[in-house]
Formats: sequence, structure tokens, C-alpha cells
Amino acid sequence: MTRQENCTVDCGGARIRAHCRSLATVVTIRGEIDAANADRVGKHIRRFTLGQIPVVLDMSGVTHFAPAGISLLHKLDEDCGAAGVQWTLVASPAVSELLGDGWDATRSLHEALHNLADAIVNRRQSVLPLIKKTA
Repeated sequence: MTRQENCTVDCGGARIRAHCRSLATVVTIRGEIDAANADRVGKHIRRFTLGQIPVVLDMSGVTHFAPAGISLLHKLDEDCGAAGVQWTLVASPAVSELLGDGWDATRSLHEALHNLADAIVNRRQSVLPLIKKTA
């Protein structure tokens, strides 16, 4: 793993960058995920499942996705579930092709962030009646 100047980490052909937004931590992966780098990529992205901040895993720039990459998604899902962190996958055509219909993925980062915002609004609206009853 090497760190580049623009806060991008290179994991053997997969370039990873994370940045915080108001709704979520967005972890962007570009390049190739294969058997040689899947473990390193998985370890790096799981660092962002701390706290209660949702994670958007943006893999829209992944050009090659080998079967070894599926295990990193399963592990991320387990870690997020254990930490109570909501996460969303943005899949490239290469990722979608390998995953098939078994995964709930969005088509764009914009769609993923919009879905998170909608979920927050829905949670707030479901809590409001409870607050009014206790007041």
C-alpha cells in the first residue's frame, strides 16, 4: 500500500480515497480488485466503519472485479452490521456483473446520498409522534 499526495492510497492497482460528507463517509475505489489485492483493499476500507456515520462505498470506477472481491464486501457488511453502521454500495458495471441481483446497489453516488437523506427524514418523521406524546 502506498500513499499518494492527494490522499489516495494505492493497494496494488486499486486506488482508494475517503472523504467525509455531511451525510456519510464516502470511500471511493478506482481501478482493479483481484485476488492479489482484495485483502489489502478490504482491510483499508473497513477502517471507515467506526462510529455511527454511514458509509458509501463508491465502486463506480472499478474496471475489473474478481470473485475475491466479493469476500471484502461480505466482511464490510459484517463489520458494519456489528458496529450498527449503515452502508451503501455504488457498483460499476464490472462489479454489478459479478454480484448479480443478490446485492442492493445504487447506480451513482448522487443516488446513494439521496437515499441516505431520505432515510434520515423518514426516521425523524417516525420519531416526531413519539416526542409529541411525551411533551
